[in-house]
Amino acid sequence: MAESPRRPSRFPTLTYQLYQLASGATTAGELVERSLAAIDASQNTLNAFRLVFTDRAIADAAAADRKRAAGEDLSRLPLLGIPIAVKDDVDVAGAPTHFGTAGPKDTGRVADADAEVVRRLRAAGAVIVGKTNTCELGQWPFTSGPAFGHTRNPWSREHTPGGSSGGSAAAVAAGLVPAAIGSDGAGSVRIPAAWTHLVGIKPQRGRISTWPLTEAFNGITVNGVLARTVADAALVLDAASGNAPGDLHRPPPVRTSDYVSRAPGPLRIALSTRFPFTGFRAALHPEIRSALEAVAGQLEQLGHTMVVADPDYGLRMSWNFLARSTAGIPEWIERLGDGVTLDRRTRSNARVGRLLSQHILRKARCHEAATQQRIGWIFNLADVVLAPTTAQPPLKVNTFDHLGTLATDRAMIRACPVTWPWNLLGWPSINVPAGFTTDGLPIGVQLMGPANSEPLLVSLAAALEAINGWATREPEDWWDTSRATAGSPGQSDRSVLDRAPGRVMSGL
Repeated sequence: MAESPRRPSRFPTLTYQLYQLASGATTAGELVERSLAAIDASQNTLNAFRLVFTDRAIADAAAADRKRAAGEDLSRLPLLGIPIAVKDDVDVAGAPTHFGTAGPKDTGRVADADAEVVRRLRAAGAVIVGKTNTCELGQWPFTSGPAFGHTRNPWSREHTPGGSSGGSAAAVAAGLVPAAIGSDGAGSVRIPAAWTHLVGIKPQRGRISTWPLTEAFNGITVNGVLARTVADAALVLDAASGNAPGDLHRPPPVRTSDYVSRAPGPLRIALSTRFPFTGFRAALHPEIRSALEAVAGQLEQLGHTMVVADPDYGLRMSWNFLARSTAGIPEWIERLGDGVTLDRRTRSNARVGRLLSQHILRKARCHEAATQQRIGWIFNLADVVLAPTTAQPPLKVNTFDHLGTLATDRAMIRACPVTWPWNLLGWPSINVPAGFTTDGLPIGVQLMGPANSEPLLVSLAAALEAINGWATREPEDWWDTSRATAGSPGQSDRSVLDRAPGRVMSGL
């Protein structure tokens, strides 16, 4: 008799929840009720969600249970009854798409249809329980703002979970949902994954549709997945993948979950610690360097050959990225509609974006093929690049609260200087957990591949997971107010931003 998947001590993985459903040990209704209760108990402390779709989620869970009872073909419904969260930049029919912004009445543009990624998740049987917090227009590696306050890191209430998909990361790391969708335009899936001890997949551009946007932020932003294990992340990636008719980018289809238990064979892996040029100085934290070297040692134990080599990032690349990223901000502001209140840093970046879109954007996009060729030369030396995901461990939750535009950019680059090139290239990358600092803060490293290399990266990440057992390490649930007592962690020392908890929307 096959052994059942091992359940972590408190937060069951997506794979284990599927096992529970298949065995009759639980129902979709119970899983979703448990998820909604956990969200409610954590919202005033962890603050991971912007919107919670209570009524719709309960109804969808009941429908999922009816389908299981009727003997529905589960090969077409790989996520049937599993609670999933999506980021606040993703359209959900009938709900506003705030993308981290605030307005006089906190309403925002209401979506008239599900985004393609949401449609595909629902078609796979997933139950969408809510939308998670993100910083304003996804610009920064933190998840805070006047619209909703601070989202905190499950591993330390004093630290940010990162950004911009910090709400999704916090929700998964805290066990509120077993997996969530994020978006990654400069590391916004991988950075919070690194800072919350998660697997974070930034797939090939176009792997997961961005429709109703034909592309996001001039092609640098993609939808990705956060989960606690490689198998969980691969299952959600496969379910979410695919294109809508209007998508500009349509890579050849892959099925990554088939590679979770498939050995990649002996590889040459480039160990890289060089940061691309940004104009601001950054240094690799010594404990992150040690963690990176430890992962390199594990890869050698698995039979791979390590070589020390860096991609040729060049000098012009950062300007090309700046043009494409900032030019996307005015487009999103227009999409949000009237009545939105914007951070002064957003207004500043929008002005830069309008200027660059007129003078540099077209030239920046024309350089992509040459950039891919130059940086892709590293894959003549190696099959995969191993690099740090961030230069620094998680920052304090209020680090960016009162900074101006330049100071924010400087602090951001100092902490997170190395993820953005793969967004410009459009190629896949996976963050994997790499241990903790002496202060107990999570560290991550990234596996970076050439175009359409998700199967290879998933296979390699799964091999690392097999010898590390990342999901067995969990944070203490200080955020659970259903068990909290007066004066317990999360109930005091709250800043002005923390007094704007996420709004709960029912009835959708």
